[in-house]
Amino acid sequence: MAAVTGAASGVGRLLVQRLADAEGSSAVSEIVAVDSEFADLRGVTWRIGDVCDPGLVSRLDGVDVLVHTADDRSPESKPVRRRQHNIRAAQTVLTAAAAAGVPRVILLTSTMVYGADPANPVPLAEDAPRVSDNSEGLMGDFAEVEALAERARRAHPSLSVTVVRPAPLVGPELDTILSRHFSAPRLLTVKGEEQHWQFCHVDDLVSALAYCVTEDVRGPGGVVTVGSDGALTQEEVEQLAGMKPFEVAGNLAFGAIRRLHRARITPAAEVELKFLVHPCVVDCAALREAGWKPAYTNEEALAALLEAREGKHAIVGRSVGRKEVTITAAGAAGAAAAAIGTAAAIRHLRRRKGS
Repeated sequence: MAAVTGAASGVGRLLVQRLADAEGSSAVSEIVAVDSEFADLRGVTWRIGDVCDPGLVSRLDGVDVLVHTADDRSPESKPVRRRQHNIRAAQTVLTAAAAAGVPRVILLTSTMVYGADPANPVPLAEDAPRVSDNSEGLMGDFAEVEALAERARRAHPSLSVTVVRPAPLVGPELDTILSRHFSAPRLLTVKGEEQHWQFCHVDDLVSALAYCVTEDVRGPGGVVTVGSDGALTQEEVEQLAGMKPFEVAGNLAFGAIRRLHRARITPAAEVELKFLVHPCVVDCAALREAGWKPAYTNEEALAALLEAREGKHAIVGRSVGRKEVTITAAGAAGAAAAAIGTAAAIRHLRRRKGS
């Protein structure tokens, strides 16, 4: 019996449907959908529950593997509340699973835990060190969730905990800092640095999670990474996207984002900007060696991202309307220039008010 939290929407809903549709040796005897509300999914058993409520333990009777997808990754969520939810949900899921005698839990994090750095090898090994981070960005959330997984393994030896780390996600209706980056007038690049891009289509993530459930893929040290094979260079991405770059010095770009984020003008934190300009490409060895293959290449995943961004506009990670982005782009090219232009505009307005 397999259970999935967050089953009413997003990745959880897609995973439940995929498991329910599986046939033959890939079929699961029973799929338990766990969420605070019902959804129109057939062939599953619904158990209504809150992933942050210790009463979750009563919803896990008879479960052999529990996949936790009920996290918050929205750029619009307040960082403090998002972190509180993500940490509490992971703690509750792990504690409830151990108490209910669930033998295996799968948590969903991100390749962000490896950190983005110009010195990163391309690709990173799956068992590369995880970067400790306590910033308010999503990377800090994922780092804390993985720390909880490590503690759970030590505290509950009979509980197997696997963390699945997808590369930056793309797909229909996904609103992320990445999708907003490609909705900007131009692509930000840092002078003297070479970016490499790896994507993970949400369909591939769902496929990989299902494969981990049915084929018992656990990965070295309980780590499984998911993404398209290889990587695209910055030049290849620019050509495929039909977008021009805007190159700035690193200290200028990061300084502008830091100030705008502190002023709550943009949801993008400095650490999240690094993943848009520095490489974080992984070798998905565990899944590959187990026989799983991604359905999407990086080129196809990028095409899906570009298709999903149509009609949407963003500046420095903040969604804006067509008129606003046109005005901003007229005086500044790209995300970094928009940030600098916005800061300059604020100073100009203050000077006018003071005169």
